Amino acid sequence: MSFGTACGARVLIFYRAQLKEFFLTASAVCAVLLAIMVTTQFIRLLGMAAGGRFAADGVVAILGFTAFNYLPIVLSLTLFITVLSCLTRLHRDSEMVVWLASGVSPLAWIGPVLAFSLPLAAIIAALSLGLSPWANQKSDEFRRQLESRDESASVAAGVFRESRGGDRVYFVESASREDNTVGNVFVHSVQNQKGGSMVARRGFLETRENGDRFLVLEQGRRYEGEPGSASFRTTVFERYAIRIEAADSRAGNRPIKGLPTLELLSNPLPAHIAEFTWRCGLPIMAVILALAAIPLSHVNPRMGRSLNYVFAIMLYMLYSNLLSIVQAWIAQERVAPAIGFWVVHALMLGVTLLLFSRRAVVMSWARLRWPRRAAAGQAS
Repeated sequence: MSFGTACGARVLIFYRAQLKEFFLTASAVCAVLLAIMVTTQFIRLLGMAAGGRFAADGVVAILGFTAFNYLPIVLSLTLFITVLSCLTRLHRDSEMVVWLASGVSPLAWIGPVLAFSLPLAAIIAALSLGLSPWANQKSDEFRRQLESRDESASVAAGVFRESRGGDRVYFVESASREDNTVGNVFVHSVQNQKGGSMVARRGFLETRENGDRFLVLEQGRRYEGEPGSASFRTTVFERYAIRIEAADSRAGNRPIKGLPTLELLSNPLPAHIAEFTWRCGLPIMAVILALAAIPLSHVNPRMGRSLNYVFAIMLYMLYSNLLSIVQAWIAQERVAPAIGFWVVHALMLGVTLLLFSRRAVVMSWARLRWPRRAAAGQAS
């Protein structure tokens, strides 16, 4: 076998080994990040539904739209963590020393990293420019539909519900879907700064000819005033109707995050250009961070094995926050869009090149020290 053939086979083995490890690690990291994101958002949405912000049957749909919205950020973070953790493991397990001893330069890792990160960055770009705005738009429309429902849609058996105005609290012990009635109803309301409570054996919804909706209670009692005072009254009724206020379903302005990318470009307002800058910045940030993970993955045993992760987290937070700041400045017309679009990426690319040069200087210094140590050992 010739020397060129041996080098080609070695490079091919190197590429295949790294790409396989990148793919397996990215699958696990993405699954964990998605699980964390979905869990936290699910808890937040459940709290909003429990507070009466919208009906509980809309939690799953809004959670799906939210997951699509955060997917580009999850994938960019997955790419950064994958490259960093894989190369850190090579340093920690001394496999990096084997590759370097076989003639693989530290710059050779740029090839596998780019081969893995560029397709993923293309997916991030497609999600950021297309799917995420669609998910934001659909989520906003679905929230408006839920908010346009009347108060009766949020009533559930065994759960206290507060009206949107905060002047009523409902509770029903049981509900029958066959005849659309509820049993053992409790309603606490505040009218004219006076509190009153009602309990009824049975309740149902009634729609009048003019479209007004009423919650009709039968066979119940109403308690008004403060217990023990002279103004306290108890009223027994056979039938009592409570008017249900319909929610305002007027459509408001669409959020900028929900506007399609082509619509942002067709109407180049400062806020639209700022949103477009953020969407385009996510895939660029993912590639630059993946390259920065190569020098950041070096582990110095004397300084601890987790110190590089601390620097990596700080770099990611700095990059993300700078993008958000520049986005706000573009929207406020404090920075020209032509400058704000590339200035953060150029800065972080410069930091990445500085990390590479620093790593090259350290390796050159180590190569110079190694013959001196060997010579000193032989002399002793």
